[in-house]
Amino acid sequence: MIVVTGATGTIGRALIEELGGAVRAVVRRVEQGEELGCDYVVGDLERPESIPLEPGDRLFLNSALWPGFVRAHRAVIDHAATAGVAQVVTVSVRGVTSGSLLGFGQHGQVDEHLKASGVPWSILAPVGFMQNLPGDVDEEGRIFGSYGRGGVGYIDARDIAAVAAVLLTRPVGADATYELTGPVAPTHDEVAAELTRALGRTVRYVDLSVEEAAVHLEKRGMPARAAHDLAELMSQIGDGRWASTTTAVADILGREPRSLREFLGEIRLGVMTPPVRRR
Repeated sequence: MIVVTGATGTIGRALIEELGGAVRAVVRRVEQGEELGCDYVVGDLERPESIPLEPGDRLFLNSALWPGFVRAHRAVIDHAATAGVAQVVTVSVRGVTSGSLLGFGQHGQVDEHLKASGVPWSILAPVGFMQNLPGDVDEEGRIFGSYGRGGVGYIDARDIAAVAAVLLTRPVGADATYELTGPVAPTHDEVAAELTRALGRTVRYVDLSVEEAAVHLEKRGMPARAAHDLAELMSQIGDGRWASTTTAVADILGREPRSLREFLGEIRLGVMTPPVRRR
C-alpha cells in the first residue's frame, strides 16, 4: 500500500491523481478524505501512531511547515522504521542542510534523520514551485525580492508528484536525493516578463537589498527576525546556487519537465487555477 501524507496539498493531490487514486491518504478531517475520492484515514503527523503503516508499505511523507514540523516528521520516520516499511519518499529543498535558514533548515534536519533511520529512502529536492509565482504579484503588478540576477529553475509541482509516483511504484532502488528543476532557470526579470505575457498586464520585478527587503517584509506583517532571514535567504538563492538545471525529471519520467510558459499558459486558458501559497 502507498500511504500519502500531505494528501490535500498541491503535491499530494497531484500524486493521488498520478496514481489513479490507488493510495491510502492521511487527512485531518473526514470531509477532506471524502473530497479526495480515494481510500483515506483520519490521522495527524503529530500522532505518528495514527499513520497506518504495515510491513512493505511505501510512505510519501510531506506537509506544510509549522513549528512542530521537525519533531513530527522525525517521529513518523521512526514509526515507519518500526513498522518495516519498504520505502519513504519525502519532499525537501535543493541544497539544504540542518543549518540553513528558516524552513530550509527544518527540511535539512528531517533529511538527516531519514538518512540515519535505516529505512530505504528517496529525497525529492526541488527548487521553487511555479504554482507560487502568480501569488507573488501585488496589486500594482510588482514582485519584490532580493534575488539579484540569480536564476531559479522553477518547477511545476505536478512534475514533482509525477516523479514521486514513479519512485513509489517501481522496485525500490538505492537511497538517493533527486534534485528537481524545470527545464531552464530564468532570472526574476524574466519571470516577470513571462507573467506579463500570461496575465495580460505588466508585471515587473523590483530588486531590493537584503536590508530593504527585510523592511518590506516587516511592513507586510512578518516578524523582524523572520523578515531578515527570508531576505537573506532570497539573496543566497540569488547567488546562483539554484541557477543550474538538472535532468532528473526527464531521466525518471522520460519527458522534459513543464516550462514556465507552458504552466502559465494553462492558467491563462483556465485549465488550472494556481493554489494558495503554502510555503
